[in-house]
Amino acid sequence: MLSLNNAFSVQEVEAFDQRACEALKCSHLEYSVEPKFDGLAINLRYEDGHLVQAATRGDGSTGEDVTQNVRTISSIPLLLPGLQPKIVEIRGEVLIYKKDFLALNQRQRARGQKEFANPRNAAAGSLRQLDPRITAERPLRFMAYGVGDVLPPIPVATHSELLDWFATIRIPVSQNRMTVHGANGLLGAFSQFDQMRAALPYEIDGVVYKLNQFSAQQQLGYVSRAPRFALAHKFQAPEATTQVLGIDFQVGRTGAVTPVARLGPVSVGGVTVTNATLHNEEEMKRKDVRIGDFVSVRRAGDVIPEIVRVLHESRPADVVSVSMPKHCPECGSVIVRPAGEAVARCTGGPICPAQRRQSLVHFASRRAMNIDGLGDRIVDQLVTAGVVKTPADLYFLQEQDLLSLERFGKKSAENLLRAIESSKKSTLSRLIFALGIRNVGETTARDLARHFGSLDQLMNATLDQLLEVHDVGPVVAESLLEYFAKDSNRNIVERLTAGGVEPTHEAPQVDSPASRFSGQTFVLTGTFPTLTRAEAKSLIEQHGGTVTGSVSAKTKYVVAGEDPGSKLEKAHALNIPVISEKQLLELVN
Repeated sequence: MLSLNNAFSVQEVEAFDQRACEALKCSHLEYSVEPKFDGLAINLRYEDGHLVQAATRGDGSTGEDVTQNVRTISSIPLLLPGLQPKIVEIRGEVLIYKKDFLALNQRQRARGQKEFANPRNAAAGSLRQLDPRITAERPLRFMAYGVGDVLPPIPVATHSELLDWFATIRIPVSQNRMTVHGANGLLGAFSQFDQMRAALPYEIDGVVYKLNQFSAQQQLGYVSRAPRFALAHKFQAPEATTQVLGIDFQVGRTGAVTPVARLGPVSVGGVTVTNATLHNEEEMKRKDVRIGDFVSVRRAGDVIPEIVRVLHESRPADVVSVSMPKHCPECGSVIVRPAGEAVARCTGGPICPAQRRQSLVHFASRRAMNIDGLGDRIVDQLVTAGVVKTPADLYFLQEQDLLSLERFGKKSAENLLRAIESSKKSTLSRLIFALGIRNVGETTARDLARHFGSLDQLMNATLDQLLEVHDVGPVVAESLLEYFAKDSNRNIVERLTAGGVEPTHEAPQVDSPASRFSGQTFVLTGTFPTLTRAEAKSLIEQHGGTVTGSVSAKTKYVVAGEDPGSKLEKAHALNIPVISEKQLLELVN
């Protein structure tokens, strides 16, 4: 389940439409427009019409199984009417209506229980209850907006037809959806939704635009975590006024030193905000934020608190200016700002407790090794007590080590050790990402895992070998070489292995039939006789290959069907082999 790219301005929406027009070689596109529900994304899997599983988005690949709780939501049918596809995954949002949220908080008050901050938090918390009976008491609803797996395909050609089909099988969809043309149509729809927002029965935080024709969606395809054919146009975030009580400097896992404003508690969009990042020294100077200033605060993207502006007209006479420190507030090491970079960094490396803590939190995070229960508080205890200095030390922890820490009982120690044990069988890409190598994100980690197949091969790769990996350029390659050139980092990897960490290798073995395309990059263009784009992409990936959206010197084959686009011309210009669907299938076989 992917995310959506966001837009906050007219220019971003116009650029989205222009990119789509240029890619599809047309001047006028049709879009489906619907509200962006402020709830919790969910996937409902039906087999032979029966609801068999419900899962949250999670990290996009693995989510929480909430089937029993979802069965209590009255707006979600347990059995679809009529003759339905053998398999259909319906995707949408679990939410709570405004009036139901007010009633829910009234009940919470009457029971002397904590009230919910906003409908989204209430919906998410209700869906994740361990006891389905509690979920059944909560006024949860569902709104659909798309599909996942479908077999056989649903006979619809557009997204708006898909939503209409949902309505015929008793799946709730927004009554306020519409179809428009071009950037002007998108912006007009956004204005309409902005005006009707307060009158809607549920909270929305923006509008979602999708190319209406599925054939056009397939042609545009995806980037790593989002479709190119869709965009979330967010409403202007609400702002609130508060005072800057102090400015601290936080040290991250790569040594980045970030100024953070400590604020007087203020409610912004239903969430109490007490801190706001100032990003870097230049940003702090540009906004001229001083201790004692009154400032306007919002949550960027409805998530991250930020200072919008200083209210200079209300500036007290005794405000205090703050400059970037010359030494790390955590370890005392010199802070340097590399040439050409906006971020200043602590040079302490592994001796800096802040970097050590943040590296451990990152290592244990959901998208890395996913060690359940190992959060900031416990990491802080482990580092302060000197029990854990590197991620590898986690795999040598004993029960007694944990029982010696404050608020650790036998049960909580057993749970944490069980979670650490479970993480030993994580995937290679997760482990590479978990190491926290600068400039190596999730997508790059996956590409590296598929290309090299083992951590040992990656550790000993040369610059030229690293540059052969899809989307790895000089900056990423240098970061990898620098990381593995340090004995301390190699020791961590060796101790991870000694501690029993054995990641599964996503890249197939060279002598396996499933590795036929290992290390090879494909580009798809045009319409194929028997396969859809998604099926062709899946087939290539099943055999170890990678499918990208653009032709480059690293492309092994361009697979071309009818009405190919500019990718075919570029393939010819770069002398990249062009093959048909039939030839692709012959390669597979």
